[in-house]
Amino acid sequence: MLSVAILAAGKGTRMESSLPKVLHKISGKSLLQRVINSCVQLKPDQIFIITGHKSKEVEKSIPNDKKIHVVIQEPQSGTGHAIQILCREVKKHEGTLLVLNGDVPLIRPKTLKRLLCLHDSKNADVSLITTKKKNPHGYGRVFLKGDFIEKIVEDKDCNDLERENPLINAGVYCFNWDNLSEIINNLQSNNNQKEIYLTDTVSLLKNSLSLEIEDSGELQGINNRIQLSECEEIIQNSIKEKHMLNGVTFINKASCSISEEAEIGKDVIIEANTHIRGSTKIDSHCIIGPNTFIENSKVGLHCEISNSTVNASQILDNIKIGPYSHIRPNSKISSYSKIGNFVEIKNSQLDEESKVNHLSYIGDSIIGRSTNVGAGTITANFDGQKKYQTKIGKNSSIGANTVFVAPINLGESVTTGAGSVITKDSKNNSLAISRTKQVNIENWKRKKS
Repeated sequence: MLSVAILAAGKGTRMESSLPKVLHKISGKSLLQRVINSCVQLKPDQIFIITGHKSKEVEKSIPNDKKIHVVIQEPQSGTGHAIQILCREVKKHEGTLLVLNGDVPLIRPKTLKRLLCLHDSKNADVSLITTKKKNPHGYGRVFLKGDFIEKIVEDKDCNDLERENPLINAGVYCFNWDNLSEIINNLQSNNNQKEIYLTDTVSLLKNSLSLEIEDSGELQGINNRIQLSECEEIIQNSIKEKHMLNGVTFINKASCSISEEAEIGKDVIIEANTHIRGSTKIDSHCIIGPNTFIENSKVGLHCEISNSTVNASQILDNIKIGPYSHIRPNSKISSYSKIGNFVEIKNSQLDEESKVNHLSYIGDSIIGRSTNVGAGTITANFDGQKKYQTKIGKNSSIGANTVFVAPINLGESVTTGAGSVITKDSKNNSLAISRTKQVNIENWKRKKS
């Protein structure tokens, strides 16, 4: 039986934040969620999230899963104290207990499986992950005696000689839970921090093993915003390298960010300052950016999107968007269409070969095939209480600065006069115009103020 305990009770004072440390995000996911995701792949029988500081906020973030249970640590008196509380809360201490830290978000399932295999094969009381660091400041030092761990000394409790030891504790433990439960209440807080350390279990258990790995970043703990940024960079480098090996070009890799869920096709060029978030999918032969933000959207083949924002929308094939366009949620832009300078599209469908080139707002609308929308066109869709739809048929020509007061329905091949305010439906093959006749008054003089 495999149980997992994730330590997530600390205040994280060095984050200088009102948000609990484990709820800070890297690449769109909280630190805690990343640790949960890693251990879920091990298929544990139960997962315990040990919370304390702002426990209600932390609990709200936890996925709704019957295997996941919340344990409250109050007060927060150290990692050993957290496991003491867990052992009191859980009656059966069977099988293996894997203990992870909620602020070590990059730990890989493959590494955890190696730890479990070592633990099982050697029938250990406790096995833990260690690594060597050039600058081990802040980490507990691990001291070996032959193949076994003799002791672990926390950084603040080390003497000068002990601090020279580069082998550090990564904070990932694997226990024989039954043996752990027999000694866990013997832990005491006779140290400089006046806390109960989980590391003290090593000297109380007989068979303590070390799995030393070369740290490629997955053991990075997060205590401040600098380390948060370092983890973000590790993840982003990994994501972008994967895409580059699959045929994606980044013009300025460091200035871009890509979500882990994003899919990008071959021969896509990502220009500088481009950010692709959520479950976005971009098909092959596109040019995205510069200065572009795309989230939870589908982009088809041979598209060009520059200096624009696309959110929760469908962009089909051979489409040009931008510069300075904003495609808002629930929009669908069909193939061979063009969305130009300073255009906003919201909850609308544009059929094939439609064009909205300049300075327009299209909201809650359906625009027919091969329709050209002139500069400054606005669909006035909101009457102060409800939003209404505008429908424009195919092959229509909308004059500059036309205002459509929805709800309104124009037929096919309709032309509107520039500067018109259209308030009535129009049939196929018609001209809709609402301007007053121009009057020129000669010799006009303005009154002097």
